Amino acid sequence: MFHDSPIYDRLIAECGDVPTEVRREAERLSRELEIVLRPLRSPGHLDPSPRPAHPGAGWQRTAMLPGPRPQ
Repeated sequence: MFHDSPIYDRLIAECGDVPTEVRREAERLSRELEIVLRPLRSPGHLDPSPRPAHPGAGWQRTAMLPGPRPQ
């Protein structure tokens, strides 16, 4: 990325290569999730509760009105 920049080199020396560490951790988590979710993606798996086509479909967010709360 900024490998020819003395400022970047000094930051890495002082703080470590944070972007590279974050990228590695994200890749590790992605691999773990892929392993965990693999059984759910198998073609023979039957889901007893079909998911709605659109995220958020089937539920509604409601706000609490001001005033005394029901008990």
